[in-house]
Amino acid sequence: MMVKADIQQIKQRYGIIGNCAALNRAIDVALQVAPTDLSVLITGESGVGKETFPQIIHQNSPRKHGQYIAVNCGAIPEGTIDSELFGHEKGSFTGALADRKGYFEVADGGTVFLDEVGELPIPTQARLLRVLETGEFIKVGSSKVLKTNVRIVAATNVNLVQAVGEGKFREDLFYRLSTVPINIPPLRERGAEDILLLFRKFASDCAEKYRMPAIHLDEEARQLLTSYRWPGNVRELKNITERISIIEENREITSDILRQYLPDVAIEKYPVLVKKENDQKIFNSEREILYQVLFDMKKDVNELKKLVHEIMGGNIQVPVREETYASHSRQIPSTIQDAVPVEEEETLSLEEVEKEMIRKALEKHNGRRKNAATDLKISERTLYRKIKEYNLE
Repeated sequence: MMVKADIQQIKQRYGIIGNCAALNRAIDVALQVAPTDLSVLITGESGVGKETFPQIIHQNSPRKHGQYIAVNCGAIPEGTIDSELFGHEKGSFTGALADRKGYFEVADGGTVFLDEVGELPIPTQARLLRVLETGEFIKVGSSKVLKTNVRIVAATNVNLVQAVGEGKFREDLFYRLSTVPINIPPLRERGAEDILLLFRKFASDCAEKYRMPAIHLDEEARQLLTSYRWPGNVRELKNITERISIIEENREITSDILRQYLPDVAIEKYPVLVKKENDQKIFNSEREILYQVLFDMKKDVNELKKLVHEIMGGNIQVPVREETYASHSRQIPSTIQDAVPVEEEETLSLEEVEKEMIRKALEKHNGRRKNAATDLKISERTLYRKIKEYNLE
């Protein structure tokens, strides 16, 4: 496949590894839209490298000499995000000891990259929409309308169409942000060639940095590497490659060695780990996925107990009800007389476990939410939302 010269130059400049058509297409669209002032929405799973594309757009635009500011919307507490984006007046709230310029004022003439834009609270979304439509904003605690000329590039790993349907994201803002959509493909869809190229690049970089021979894979290990689904995408591949490079003394990596470093070894046995397009379950962290797997296992054990008790009870005429399960449906007696008593199934929901984990994390860190969020491996914004949802204030 022929690759345009300008796309190849971009790859070399920004360290982008891979030759899959979808990745080349994303780079091409970024270059085509860069000279304009159109808003761009970059979508893709966590770890695919979305943060590189706003830089490509900015550096290839007439604004390249202006300010480029990257804002992680998910890391800023809801109570201060308006101040961060739009600025505030002295005395507008407790702790506002002086006037402060927001990112949209500082980046006038440049580009603002809004990462995790799906985490913005609804009131902030309304203010952002005004900036997109008119270039106007008002500082917190002020009544004076200010003007700014910024180019907005946003990114998200959230399904914004679904968020719009659930009332969590403004539909009008979604259409304003996604004037030009760019989707970055997940690693598992980029093909074996790209996965092996990235592995060799990360192994070589690690070897050069720590002055050691580079690791390489045998044939079975290569097959395992390319068949793994990589839920953490390029970021996960890099971390695992560096970990193997440092820990393993043997420079030839077999499939048995590699398997020890792949966390989701049960991925084929428990397909709930794989997030499908039409799947109704949305998991915010690997921790939630783990608990869902444990609950599914517990459910299977309880069903097995019931079947054993049926067999032990003999030929008993009992009413039957239909119950449908994730992958099949079967008939289960609603009552079993004269059989060994069945242990009553415990009812634990994912929400209850999550609530208890958050409560314990807050207790452990004496209410310090930043530390608790770090311990739980979620963003502070997500933690704040969960605290409000579970009434843990």
